[in-house]
Parts: sequence; structure tokens; C-alpha cells
Amino acid sequence: MATKIRLARAGAKKRPFYQVVVADERCRRDGRFIENMGTYDPTKKPAAVKLNEEKIIAWLAKGAQPTDTVRQILKKAGILDKAAAPAA
Repeated sequence: MATKIRLARAGAKKRPFYQVVVADERCRRDGRFIENMGTYDPTKKPAAVKLNEEKIIAWLAKGAQPTDTVRQILKKAGILDKAAAPAA
């Protein structure tokens, strides 16, 4: 089973709000997911991001691949650098 770390849309029409989730890549965007990792709210200035670093690093170590958008969010938060660094 290939897993992806991706965004699942929530919120009202024209008021997007996203959950950062780990899901099987075959599932629908807003469908079943394995675990919730945090939230992303692009309507705020600057965009509000709340992430659970430990869970994300653990899933990246297990081989979960982030989508392009999530990769950018993780890079801004500095989590990708922590996941790429060897464990000391």
C-alpha cells in the first residue's frame, strides 16, 4: 500500500480549510484517511499551519510521500530538514 501525505479539503464554498492527512494514494481526496497530521488554513494572512511534527517525521521514515503542495508546507515549517537529517 503506497501512502501519501496530502491535503483533504473541508470548509464552506469559497472558504477553503484543509486537513493534512496520510492516506492510501488510491482513496479519494476527501475520502478515507489513515491519520490526521494537522491543519492548513490559507484564508488567514499569513496562512495558518498547525502540524504534528513527530507524526509527520514518523510517516516520512515509513516511506510516505508528500504531495507537491504538502512538500512546500513542510519545507516552510522546517520539518523536511529534520526528517532528512540522520537520527543522532
